[in-house]
Amino acid sequence: MTTFTNTTRVPHPVEDVFGWHARPGALTRLTPAWAGSVVEESSPPLRDGTRSRLRIAVPGSYGLASVPWTAEHHGYVPDREFRDRMVRGPLASWEHRHRFDDDGNGGTVVTDTVQYAALPGRRQFGDRFMASTLTRQFEARSRRLLTDLEFHARYSSRPLTVAVTGASGTIGSQLAALLSTGGHTVLRLVRRPARTPGEISWDPRTGELDAAALRGVDVVVNLAGRSIGGRLTDRAKEEIHDSRVRGTRLLVRAIAELGEDAPAALVSASAIGYYGADTHGETVTEKSSPGDDFLARVCVAWEEAAQEAQASGTRVVVVRTGIVQTPAGGALKAQLPLFLAGLGGRLGSGTQWLSWISLDDVVGLFAHAVLSPALHGPVNAVAPMPVTGGDYARALGKVLGRPALLPTPGFGPKLVLGSEGAQLMALADQKVSADRAIDRGYRFRHPDLGSALREELGRF
Repeated sequence: MTTFTNTTRVPHPVEDVFGWHARPGALTRLTPAWAGSVVEESSPPLRDGTRSRLRIAVPGSYGLASVPWTAEHHGYVPDREFRDRMVRGPLASWEHRHRFDDDGNGGTVVTDTVQYAALPGRRQFGDRFMASTLTRQFEARSRRLLTDLEFHARYSSRPLTVAVTGASGTIGSQLAALLSTGGHTVLRLVRRPARTPGEISWDPRTGELDAAALRGVDVVVNLAGRSIGGRLTDRAKEEIHDSRVRGTRLLVRAIAELGEDAPAALVSASAIGYYGADTHGETVTEKSSPGDDFLARVCVAWEEAAQEAQASGTRVVVVRTGIVQTPAGGALKAQLPLFLAGLGGRLGSGTQWLSWISLDDVVGLFAHAVLSPALHGPVNAVAPMPVTGGDYARALGKVLGRPALLPTPGFGPKLVLGSEGAQLMALADQKVSADRAIDRGYRFRHPDLGSALREELGRF
């Protein structure tokens, strides 16, 4: 049996720190994508006998390969401690004790003690990888706890009820968790019959949504939309457009039907594709004109549909997301296998501008839009320090400890995305300003690419 201990000092009262852990979403927030993913959190959280199911990343895979893990909670003592034990997983045994103590100065000492044993015959393998993996995981958990508590302390909002479309996606799942651990109630719009009081059934394709289900909702967050990955066939284009525009119109129609009971705000996703795939090296802002390619036209129609909610007196914010950095999906996940094999490099000429953002920050910006009553209109969700494609490849190679010398052949993106898709996505040249987000009070967790990649890949 091996024992691992981690201690974190948090400048917040015990009841606040324990309360954060005891709310829905805490496990999701404490599981970085490079370490695995949460399949199902216990309900209610942490209570004796409840179970959580995860996928734990194989060491060194950054979440690209994983194994199932089920944990059962026990030893729940409010504002003091809780425990979980592995009932299914790759180890012989695992027991994790979480303890919370007053530090005597109004803060909290969080002590995590893990006792584990590897399977017979794998002791050396288990100890070798577990020690370093646990150290990195708990460093990441400590930072997430501290930054999330700091984030919520900056907002004086009363507890809100927030309805979220696309809540099962990469951004939506983390946003729902960030809001719920902050004490807000999150309702998920699902495309099937609702199974719990926390779900609302809707179907954008058939136009089905009972407006009454949104009564009592303070803010609607609209993240739904078909992935733009893959070839842009005529059918794919239609699905990409309709999944965004029809769904948004359906929400706006439901909001209008509620009259005085309408939600106070609609926060709707958009993308920097609004500006077109080539900004010609110039920095564009929220006041810049839209582009005229396929994705730009989709974004314009998407945003126009959302803005119609203003007629109901609803505050509208459209969040134009940049290239989100996470091994859970998107561009970074697609490039990881090549870089891990030592075959990574720049896409295209390497001189094109890439306006990126960490997963933590795009989630934080959506939450900021929810919790900031004075924020209206479009806001760019990009980090304040864009980079060229060549700089991006070098930064990723450096973080992974791999070379970044082999440029991806021009036909590579075209094979996956087609000619149009490659130009609009993989080879896009977009230099986008983050000034409005900063001016409206958002504080970036990862303003530079190096810190973002280290956090998202657990390489710190």
